[in-house]
Amino acid sequence: MSTRDTLKNSTAVAELNQRSREILRHVVDAYVQTGEPVGSRTLSKRLQTSLSPATIRNVLADLEDLGLLYAPHTSAGRLPTELGLRMFVSGLLEIGSLTDEERARIDLQCRASNKSMEDVLAEATHTLSGLSLCAGLVMAPKTESPLKHIEFVNLGPGRALVVIVTQNGVVENRVVEVPHDLPPNVLVEASNFLSARMTNRTLEEAREAILKELESHKHALDELTSKVIAAGLGTWTGSEADGALIVRGQSHLLSDVTALEDLERIRHLFDMLETREQMLRLLDLVGAAEGVQIFIGSENDLFTAAGCSMIVSPFRNGREEIVGAIGVVGPTRINYARIIPLVDYTAKVVGRLIG
Repeated sequence: MSTRDTLKNSTAVAELNQRSREILRHVVDAYVQTGEPVGSRTLSKRLQTSLSPATIRNVLADLEDLGLLYAPHTSAGRLPTELGLRMFVSGLLEIGSLTDEERARIDLQCRASNKSMEDVLAEATHTLSGLSLCAGLVMAPKTESPLKHIEFVNLGPGRALVVIVTQNGVVENRVVEVPHDLPPNVLVEASNFLSARMTNRTLEEAREAILKELESHKHALDELTSKVIAAGLGTWTGSEADGALIVRGQSHLLSDVTALEDLERIRHLFDMLETREQMLRLLDLVGAAEGVQIFIGSENDLFTAAGCSMIVSPFRNGREEIVGAIGVVGPTRINYARIIPLVDYTAKVVGRLIG
């Protein structure tokens, strides 16, 4: 959501009288807690004022006319619309703070020694998912630093480990498939060949240079070595060079299903999470803004029909460049007050590690 939209929603909230703001806040609070519509009698018990159910019904009707609430069934209580949720998040939400225990858990899991960067990101996502009870996701940073070393390690028939070291000290490992009958010495030859041509080049620059060489000097390598190079580089660049997506904790989305339609939304969400290009495109939007970003329902085309929300924050490297994003995905009734500081703090910890 843009700053202009935030100011617009904040202004709209300010134009509501105190009574309407309080009732809207309680409707959203009840929705987050139970997922069920809330009626005037229930609200009269929750409110600390002496408003009658009849007065509350009138306010609910006014909020419904403004498009902030809706009644899912005749004579039923009200639920917040996406606009109502956005207004609540932008102008009424009181963001909580993390406990020392939660901060320590995030720090401990992310900062554990002898972990590769991919492991750190996966662990951060897993921890964020566990604390928020949502599905955690992270877009790994792009490997844009010039390369220092590359090596293939034989893991047995059909499998090899690619170890890439960048000049800024990042070490990344990836298992790739190779021909089952590939002799171990070919892996050594491929390592030497690539290291000689990739030093001081980014991964994309090295890929382009090697592909040109393979086209014009195919005799320099035998057929098996060419397969190793194609397999190794294809794993890192391919058609998805913009980064890697890690998703953890999808099972959390199934732990609080209150109706059959919720289960259907979760199934649809899983289908969309598998469309990696869509998620990467959505996360690119985060790079254009500062701080934690909140996407509710149809505010982004990925979740239009899913009834889901995403809270995500970018993280930066030592040069203050945005190199990735981390966050959570869940139903629209996620606990925004608790999750926003969780995402914000985790992004800052990951950014410090990247830097």
